[in-house]
Amino acid sequence: MDKGRVIWEQGRFALTLERLCRQLIEHFDNFSDVCFVGVQPRGVALAERLRQKLADKGLEPAHTGRLDITFYRDDFRTRNKPLKASPTDMDFLVDGKNVVLIDDVLYSGRTIQAALTALNHYGRPHRVVLLALVDRRFNRHLPIQSDFTGLTVDALDEAYVKVEWAEIHGTDRILLFAHKPEDD
Repeated sequence: MDKGRVIWEQGRFALTLERLCRQLIEHFDNFSDVCFVGVQPRGVALAERLRQKLADKGLEPAHTGRLDITFYRDDFRTRNKPLKASPTDMDFLVDGKNVVLIDDVLYSGRTIQAALTALNHYGRPHRVVLLALVDRRFNRHLPIQSDFTGLTVDALDEAYVKVEWAEIHGTDRILLFAHKPEDD
């Protein structure tokens, strides 16, 4: 059984989150018209962690939401096993706002395409930028790229990148597997 290779441990992980926060501060300065939208399920932990780090600095986005994209996926009806939907928690509209769409791993771009479609139900944002903790840049199927990236990983198509969170897994780290683990 493939246990995965640790790419980043907790220390490097924390530095990366701090760098991403500083980049967001440089880019937006004032967060009064900024909305963080975490893509369910894995982008939510990253969105919440970034929101908290900014709050600790006296800054906070106007809104933070959780967006489920299950029924917007282009492979929704063609999967071998049923997809499990996560709750959407978006009690605000994004009309005229700057939206930071947040996910843990950017791979083919299909998840982000689905998220952009789902986001349309909450209005027309002024601008949408993408923040991904890990960018698997050579595996893109669609012309989608991250505006803010924590780590770029170049790996074979069969490889799988997994982000583990202290709140869920007991520690913050990023792992690389030869193949997608069956339990994920």
